[in-house]
Amino acid sequence: MNLRELVSALNDFASPSLAESWDNVGLLVEPSPPHAVNTLFLTNDLTEEVMEEAVQKKADLVLSYHPPIFTPLKRVTWKTWKERLVVRALENRIGIYSPHTAYDAIPHGVNNWLAKGLGACTSVPLHPSTAPNTPAEGTHRVEFCADAEHLDAVLSKIKDIPETSCFTTLPARVEGEEQTRVSLNCSQKALLEVVALLSQNSLLYHKTEILLLQKPLLPHTGMGRLCTLSEPASLSDIIERIKGHLRLPHVRVALGAGRTLESPVKKAALCAGSGSSVLKGTEADLYLTGEMSHHDVLDAVANGISVILCEHSNTERGFLSELRDTLAIHLQNKINIIVSEKDRDPLQVA
Repeated sequence: MNLRELVSALNDFASPSLAESWDNVGLLVEPSPPHAVNTLFLTNDLTEEVMEEAVQKKADLVLSYHPPIFTPLKRVTWKTWKERLVVRALENRIGIYSPHTAYDAIPHGVNNWLAKGLGACTSVPLHPSTAPNTPAEGTHRVEFCADAEHLDAVLSKIKDIPETSCFTTLPARVEGEEQTRVSLNCSQKALLEVVALLSQNSLLYHKTEILLLQKPLLPHTGMGRLCTLSEPASLSDIIERIKGHLRLPHVRVALGAGRTLESPVKKAALCAGSGSSVLKGTEADLYLTGEMSHHDVLDAVANGISVILCEHSNTERGFLSELRDTLAIHLQNKINIIVSEKDRDPLQVA
């Protein structure tokens, strides 16, 4: 499969526009075209050990959940391990693609996989995603009516205002007079100039409507999940379920104020990876994530919310096996997809 065709299919699977604004997703390293991909290699973290494994397994593209290039590189030398990853990738004609928070947001992504560890439940995103391309341009729509005497002059001036677009005109009858209804989209900044222009003519201004263009929410898509269990379960039962789902011998637990291991859990808020900012302020019996700051754990506990921490990538890595099977179907079994055997969380209990 051609690399660009594959990247397009991966973007269709999870649009990079769903990723958080601070993230660095998509194709990060591209060998000179044309580049055919026969083997897609999945990993949670692209370390040097994992890159060596990808080379040995003759991977043509590495899909690394976490972006190995996050802060900008000023040079590509052999000095630092992230620079060496880029060198090794290009020397061996291996592309690197990272989805990260785009995979957190999608309904068939990391957070929904993590929620399966709770048992039977229904879930909704804590922070729903909005449709990325609706409306295509502008934050506001301005509509006004003008007669033939004013129309051309007003339109000419408005079109000179930056960040205005989508002009449409329709015939209209206002108070028995033939006029033209004008509709346009504009940014917040341009709105001030458009209104100022129209206000110079009180007749136009009084016939003006301003609409806020709100992007629709995408169902089942967004950051974090609030899960309602079909049947309440004790915290101790939930701990065992999570350990089994993530295949971990240990997790870290903080009991909420007034709670015990036998306290029932009906609602659990979760976020794969580092969940403090996503979970903060959510009413639930339990927070489940990879890591939280000490003070955020104290806040949760003080509010009677228990916390389960599993280490950052342990809440993500198990998704790769499910992803392999899902992508195989999405890509119509056109390429070989393998999961890294060397990828692991850097922390362990000693």
